[in-house]
Amino acid sequence: MGARSRDVMRQFLVEAVAIALMGGVAGVVLGIIASAVISRTLQWATIVSPGAVAVAFGVAAAVGVFFGWYPARRASQLDPIEALRRE
Repeated sequence: MGARSRDVMRQFLVEAVAIALMGGVAGVVLGIIASAVISRTLQWATIVSPGAVAVAFGVAAAVGVFFGWYPARRASQLDPIEALRRE
């Protein structure tokens, strides 16, 4: 009530990117753990490069923006009274 459409869109996009980045952090942590387990159990040399971690975060952020943009756009175009009435 009173927020501009771009404010609503920004809020939805920030939330989508934050959730995607939390998933990226979880994926990187699980990847590092899996790499260590594989290295210890199978005696394989594994390396987690900083570049791979950066690409993982970049892809996670891109996924958040890509899949958050359409719902954010639709939410920003809703009439607040109609949106509250449906809830």
